[in-house]
Amino acid sequence: SHGRHRKKRIELTTWLWNAYRAGKDKRFLVIHNPGGWGNAGINQLLDWERSVIDGVGATMSDLGHSWAMVQYFRCGRGYLRTIMETRKETFFATGSSHSARVLAAALKLLNRHLPGSTFLLVGASQGAAFGNAVMREMDGNTFVYSIELGMFFPHVPHRVITERTLAIDCNGLLPDPMFKIDLWVGAKSYFWAFLEWFRYLRHGELVKFVTCIHNRGHEYYWEYTAVHGGIQRFLKDRFGAARK
Repeated sequence: SHGRHRKKRIELTTWLWNAYRAGKDKRFLVIHNPGGWGNAGINQLLDWERSVIDGVGATMSDLGHSWAMVQYFRCGRGYLRTIMETRKETFFATGSSHSARVLAAALKLLNRHLPGSTFLLVGASQGAAFGNAVMREMDGNTFVYSIELGMFFPHVPHRVITERTLAIDCNGLLPDPMFKIDLWVGAKSYFWAFLEWFRYLRHGELVKFVTCIHNRGHEYYWEYTAVHGGIQRFLKDRFGAARK
């Protein structure tokens, strides 16, 4: 799937092996697709996105299911690699993503080696769009489900929602400008984020730009009723409680 890109082939093989080891003897394998550039580790996530990951895990445990979680990074680390791979992964116009096709193929392979396991994709913002792109590549396979929060508006025309997809487009407090195409609100949040990031830089502190973005309409904290309520109902309705 990666042609002559030896480094990417090695990375994919490593990911498959790690995912297999994590999911072995587990009923569910949760696969988190980070928002933003798609390469943030768990400890680098914005607080609200981290809260969703923790909440999904806690809900699976409350339902009595055995589960494990891995992340799938659609872009590599480092500024140069991020820029190059993001350029290739700009799938606003067509909705097609090479990384989504790669992950879909990887999930089909994992399914052959983890029979009986169910895969649950979880993504927010750009991660939500990516998760839906993966679902569209699954050809109706029923062993993959997806939770998608706050999808960016350019991806919405390509979105396909089935009974295996949960799409949450509002946090229950404020409309999401990234979904509602409120470009003015979105632009202001990025403008103030840049000023905050620049202030940190002037004081010699290098922080990730995304940590400076404060957009209440595009924040999906687990504590919000629309977020945890929707996800908990989805998981309970689809999978129920584990038999003891």
